[in-house]
Amino acid sequence: MRIDLHTHTIFSDGELTPSELVCRAMNLGHKAVAITDHADITNIDLVVPNIVKAADLSRDYITVVPGVELTYVPPSKIDMMAKKAKSLGAEIVVVHGETVVEPVPADTNLKAVMSTYVDILAHPGFITPKEAETAAENGVALEISGRAGHGITNGYVVNTARAAGAKMVINSDAHSPDDLMDEKRAAIVGSGAGLTDDELKAALNSTPCSIIRHLLS
Repeated sequence: MRIDLHTHTIFSDGELTPSELVCRAMNLGHKAVAITDHADITNIDLVVPNIVKAADLSRDYITVVPGVELTYVPPSKIDMMAKKAKSLGAEIVVVHGETVVEPVPADTNLKAVMSTYVDILAHPGFITPKEAETAAENGVALEISGRAGHGITNGYVVNTARAAGAKMVINSDAHSPDDLMDEKRAAIVGSGAGLTDDELKAALNSTPCSIIRHLLS
């Protein structure tokens, strides 16, 4: 069953309330979904505690993982902010990587994969081999993105992650209902990026399961 570890709600720039996002994900066959709204130093104290409340939806729907996507955080502060997010109750920390379609600060990828509090580096663009090696060493998963624009470099990310032995995950980065991906669509994104059958199984199932294993029943 599908696990998506990167989505957004009205707590940042998404269109859906947490309840509707979770219900729609459930109807698409998801086993778990992480709510990872955008946050920086100005709003993290508001965003994360409210997302944590959404974990209560797990009682009625599917497993809901409270998280955050640190976005445009100065690279020197990424580790500190990731640690703070975890202290506020975030079970997963995603960092908004150096996508080629937005002006993300240089060294964001590097500082993200160096942090022991970061779980996923989202849409990392032209991540360097050294950064991918650091991600592998620290267990930070690199995202293969289902979102238009961010996915332009998916093939490059796959090749770089493969060479470094870094883990990969396939996420929707959903902001609207149509962005959510069922298992079939997520598999197409992965296969289109060049994942082998074994890599695809890992990116869709074993790797995301390992990241949130402590929350799955």
